[in-house]
Amino acid sequence: MSHTPLLLQLLVILAVARLCGLLLRYLGQPPVIGEMAAGIVLGPIVLGAAFPGFHATLFAPASLPALSALSTLGLVLFMFIVGAELRAPDGVRAQLRSAGWVGILSVLLPMAMGIGIAPWLHPTLAPAGVGFWPFALFMSAAMSITAFPIMARILKERGMTHTRIGRLSLSAAAIADVFAWMMLALVVALIGSGEGYTGFLKTTLGLVLLCALVFGGLRPLFGGLLRRYAADGVPSGMMMAALLIGVFACAATTQWLHLHPVFGAFLFGACLPRDDRLLKSLIERLEHVAVIVLMPVFFALAGLDTSADAFVGAGLGALALILAAAVLGKVLGGAAGARIGGYPWRDSFAVGSLMNARALMELIVIKVGLDAGLIGQELFTLLLVMAIVTTLMTGPLLTLFAGRRQPASGTQGPGRITETSPPR
Repeated sequence: MSHTPLLLQLLVILAVARLCGLLLRYLGQPPVIGEMAAGIVLGPIVLGAAFPGFHATLFAPASLPALSALSTLGLVLFMFIVGAELRAPDGVRAQLRSAGWVGILSVLLPMAMGIGIAPWLHPTLAPAGVGFWPFALFMSAAMSITAFPIMARILKERGMTHTRIGRLSLSAAAIADVFAWMMLALVVALIGSGEGYTGFLKTTLGLVLLCALVFGGLRPLFGGLLRRYAADGVPSGMMMAALLIGVFACAATTQWLHLHPVFGAFLFGACLPRDDRLLKSLIERLEHVAVIVLMPVFFALAGLDTSADAFVGAGLGALALILAAAVLGKVLGGAAGARIGGYPWRDSFAVGSLMNARALMELIVIKVGLDAGLIGQELFTLLLVMAIVTTLMTGPLLTLFAGRRQPASGTQGPGRITETSPPR
C-alpha cells in the first residue's frame, strides 16, 4: 500500500477518541482527558507496541502531511474560539484585585518552579543545540499554563460558575493565560527565528506591530461589520467568510514571523466584540467541527510524537520532578493569591486546584515547543502525562476543598459553558 486512505485514518482516530472520552466521562472526569489519552493509545507506546505492522501501515510517514494539515486547521479554529470567548466574568470588577493576585502568582510561582527544575532536566532531555535559558524559559511557560475552557466546564457541571470561587477562578485564568501565552511567544521567537537575538528582536517587533494592527485596525473594522451584517449575533455566509479570512491571515502572519499559527488565531479572536450571541454562533458553526473532528487528529499526531524511552532510566524521576513542580506551583500560587485577596484558606486552595487544570491548552503549548525544537520526544511525553495527571486531579481536589455542588435546573452560562457545548 503506497499510502493509507485518509478516511480510514479518520475513522480509527475518531472511534478511539470517542471511546476513550466516554470511558473518562463514565469515571466522572472531563471527556477531553480521555481524548488526549487516545493519542497515547494510538502512538508507538500502545498500538505501535501491540500491532507494529498495522500501526506502521496506518500512520505511514507519507500520509502524515495530510493529517498534519487537518491538525493545524483544527488548532487554528479552536484557538480562534478561545480568543473570542476570553472575557471577564460577571462581577469581575469587585474581584479585580483578588483575580490579579491569583493570576499573577499562579504564573510566577510555576515559572520559578520550571526554571528551578531546568538544571536537572536540561543535560539529558534538551535537544542538541538548545541552550539552557531557552529551554528553562520554555519549561517556565509550560508550567504556568491554565486551561480556561476545561475550568469553565468543570465549574458549569458543578453549578459553581456564578459563585465567588467560580468568578474569581475564571477571571484569574484569563489573566494567567494572557501572561503565559505572551511568555511562550517570546520564548519561541527567541529560538524559532534561527537568527539569535537579532531574529528575536525582529520577531518580537513583528508581533508588536501585528497586535497594533489587530486591535487598532481590525477590531473597529470587524466591530462595524458585525454590527451591520450580524446585528442579531448570527453572521451571514459572507460575514463568516470574512471572519475566517481574518483568522487565517493573522495565523499565517504569526507563522511567517517564525511563531506558531495559533498565536495569530488567538489574537484575532480576542479582538472581536464580547457578544455572547456571536460566540454561541461561532461555537455552533466552527467549534463543534474543530473539537469533535479535527482536534482528535491533533491528539493522534501528538501521540505519534511520544516515546516509551521517556520512562526508562531516570525518566520516572524526571516525571516526578515535573509533576511536583507543576502541582505545587499552580496550587500554592493560586491559593496564595486568593488568600492575599481576602479569601479563607479552603476557598483559596479550591481556587488553586482549579488553576492546576491544564488539559488541552498544555498539549498545545508543548506541541508548539516540540515543533520549535525546544524539547524532544522524551520530555514531550513526560509533559503530556503531566497535563493529563494535573487535570485528573482538579475534580477530586475541588471536591476536597469546596465540596460538590449540583447545577440548578435550567442554569446556563454564556458561550461554551453549556450542556450542548463540545466537552473539553
